Amino acid sequence: MRISRAAVTVAPAEWFTGDAWIEPIVAPDGRSRTQVDSVRFAPGARTVWHRHPLGQTLVVTAGSGRVQRRGGPVENVGAGDTVHIDAGEWHWHGAAPAAPMTHLAIEEIAADGSGTEAGGPVGDAEYLDGGADVLPIDRVILLDQALTPARATERVEIRRITLAPGVEGGLHVHNGPVFGSIETGSVVYGIEGEPESVLRPGDTFYEPEGVRIARFDALAEGVTFLGYFLLDHGEVPEITFPA
Repeated sequence: MRISRAAVTVAPAEWFTGDAWIEPIVAPDGRSRTQVDSVRFAPGARTVWHRHPLGQTLVVTAGSGRVQRRGGPVENVGAGDTVHIDAGEWHWHGAAPAAPMTHLAIEEIAADGSGTEAGGPVGDAEYLDGGADVLPIDRVILLDQALTPARATERVEIRRITLAPGVEGGLHVHNGPVFGSIETGSVVYGIEGEPESVLRPGDTFYEPEGVRIARFDALAEGVTFLGYFLLDHGEVPEITFPA
């Protein structure tokens, strides 16, 4: 048995349009030639045209996205969908225009060492394919959070905050409720006593008033997020770092 920790890297620009991140899950080892990566796409991000010598299987684990094989239509996919790509089939895959997407990419590495072959980038017109599922207005509820206890709010202060790669936010407490949304990068987030999670672009979070936030630690690419501070009359945002 082996336990590995998340090691997220920024996807190489020559293989992707837009922002994407790759987390290796399984690497070829010994007689096994299976490779599994978790790939997270920001809204609108996608791969270039490419093909695999032995094919590939994609399992969408979160969000919604798009895939296309050469000569076929742009197909919409969502969480729970599986895409089987034939050996040598030119294709691309990525997020939907207005939503992020995460999938597992599973493939067998060829014994002769031949790797994935890249083609050209997927242009906007090709990606949108006439706007098949692009609505004039698209509304998605990302978070519906009750405030406990209920509190009066006179104003909301919005801050754009950036943590450099590897910076740890440390144990902290806010004097009022804070909502946030990740713009770029990724961060390990956890409320004390609760499971931790990795937040990436498009994800939201809630830090309750007076609750100890155990982790807000930027990963290798750093993180930029919007923080929404709910304030009563005459109140200013305060943060304390318990010993």
